[in-house]
Amino acid sequence: MATSRTSITVPRLAANILREEGIAGFYRGIWIPLVTISAVRAVSFTIYNETKDKLHGPYGWSRERLLSVGASGAVGGALAGCLISIGSVRECDFHVSKDVVLTSPQAFELVKVRRQLEYSIAAAKGIQIVKPPSTWSAIKDIVRGANGDKMGGTGNSPKGITALWTGMRLHWLRDTSGTALYFFEYDSMRYLLGRLPNGEQGPTPYWAPIHASIIPFVCGSLAGVSSWAIIYPLDVVKTKTQQRALSGLKYRGPIETLKRLLRGPEEAPRTMLAGFARLYRGLGVSAIRSVTTHGLLWTILDAVSGWIDHRPIRRSPEYAF
Repeated sequence: MATSRTSITVPRLAANILREEGIAGFYRGIWIPLVTISAVRAVSFTIYNETKDKLHGPYGWSRERLLSVGASGAVGGALAGCLISIGSVRECDFHVSKDVVLTSPQAFELVKVRRQLEYSIAAAKGIQIVKPPSTWSAIKDIVRGANGDKMGGTGNSPKGITALWTGMRLHWLRDTSGTALYFFEYDSMRYLLGRLPNGEQGPTPYWAPIHASIIPFVCGSLAGVSSWAIIYPLDVVKTKTQQRALSGLKYRGPIETLKRLLRGPEEAPRTMLAGFARLYRGLGVSAIRSVTTHGLLWTILDAVSGWIDHRPIRRSPEYAF
């Protein structure tokens, strides 16, 4: 919905996908997130927790002040988002090198976008896709710069290994700022709802009569929805920039892309209100997803962490000789 040129409702979009691609269309590009999500989440939470421990330990940040608690979460989140975005791209100047390997989430993200936008890009060019390519074929097409030719573009698609990192700066900015905001909000809300300095859940305040067992779900859901809503326009700009690059169309910078999204085409300009609504198209579906995924994520994480922290320690039997 975010990349569609015209407004469309969720039921109509779902019907179009079902008619054109079948049930498999709803899962297009799913293998990339499934492969990377577990590793990315594990590394992200490890960096976040280790950073917080350092800030509240050797650096002496207080665990009893709201600003310190929220700021430590933001710093840990920003560092996690930054490092995860860069991944293992060791050639930061983006020159082609043997040291550049396909383990960065940005590269996987671009392949996912390519798979998900195959039909919309082709439809915009008046081309009909008989059989969509596999994920591996999509990767090879991006590296060869064949997307523009196949999708009816001008042949301006980026080529080489570095083509997999098209839109890297926007991706980095989105992940760094979004993750920092996400963890800042979560830690701040947990503090306000009674989490103690030792990490245990204390009594909830009188103004929030919430059972302790659902506090992680509530805080995770609110943090996920609100942080995503704030950075959603940035994600739309990133995806549109990548879509044009994959189509082989003339490059547009982020600022120009944002202006065109706000004002619309010159022959049919949008009002300012309609422009802002265009930036948030599809947010409702993303919000529903965020409520469930982030709420369940923190609920399960909190339960497992509590079980590990309170499990009895098994001691090896001692033998006297």
